[in-house]
Amino acid sequence: MYKHYYLNKNAQATGEHEFHTEDCSYLPDVNNRIYLGYFDNCKEAKKEAKKYTNNVDGCYYCCSLCHTR
Repeated sequence: MYKHYYLNKNAQATGEHEFHTEDCSYLPDVNNRIYLGYFDNCKEAKKEAKKYTNNVDGCYYCCSLCHTR
């Protein structure tokens, strides 16, 4: 299912930047996120997020298949 994905500009306490779907309740404020694009799955969004930083992780709530930490 295609969704819009966003990368949090602010890192977590453990150093990674989480990415979220457009409908996530933990989506960062508009000033603290980078639009990644419209993707069919979180793996595609993760590839795009790695263009901004190598230390990325999917949100536990909206991108559980890509959440590793």
